Amino acid sequence: MRYKKIHQARFIERPNRFIARVELNGDVQVCHVKNTGRCQELLIPGRIVYLAESSNPNRKTKYDLVVVEKDKMLVNIDSQAPNQVVKEWLEAGGLYPQPVLIYPEMKQGNSRLDFYLEDKERKAFIEVKGVTLEDDGVAAFPDAPTERGIKHLNHLIEVIKEGYDAYLIFIVQFKPVNHLVPNDATHPEFGQALRKAVAAGVRVLAYDCMVTQDSMQLDQKVQVRL
Repeated sequence: MRYKKIHQARFIERPNRFIARVELNGDVQVCHVKNTGRCQELLIPGRIVYLAESSNPNRKTKYDLVVVEKDKMLVNIDSQAPNQVVKEWLEAGGLYPQPVLIYPEMKQGNSRLDFYLEDKERKAFIEVKGVTLEDDGVAAFPDAPTERGIKHLNHLIEVIKEGYDAYLIFIVQFKPVNHLVPNDATHPEFGQALRKAVAAGVRVLAYDCMVTQDSMQLDQKVQVRL
């Protein structure tokens, strides 16, 4: 996954979860933040950030804030990027070596899951979660309470009962990372729901990513510690 036009800027403030003010080429610009999570440990005044320029002249904001420099680490905070890299990975045979159908945003029952996947013998539903929270080499999810995340886990349990495979894939939007854990301190109910889902047969995978200022690519498998 690659952005077409990237600009380096310096973060000033985030007045609300949708927008940020940055300094770009000596001017203050308002840009869209492509992540509704807290990102408090990332979006700190003075930090270097990278903006993707939109080609849509009718947008209210010309730029999207997509990457943050955290010390020597680049962290992609674009909440749409994980699904894009997973789609590329699925198409390349990352999960099923010879998929015959990959369908994004598949509705099943009263909810939608990120992907539906088939090969000649198996059928699976997949939910993807992007991870931007890191502390001393440990990735954690979520960075804010997520009732929607719990709903998705319960839905994955239901599709197993209907005979499908079910996967939750965490995409760690940075590297290096040692392992990933549920963020029980922030949302213990999500951690409980994740452990319940694993006990019910939901398969949990995690991968880190190679991140540059203008790209993100799924890389290596990461251990998940429940």
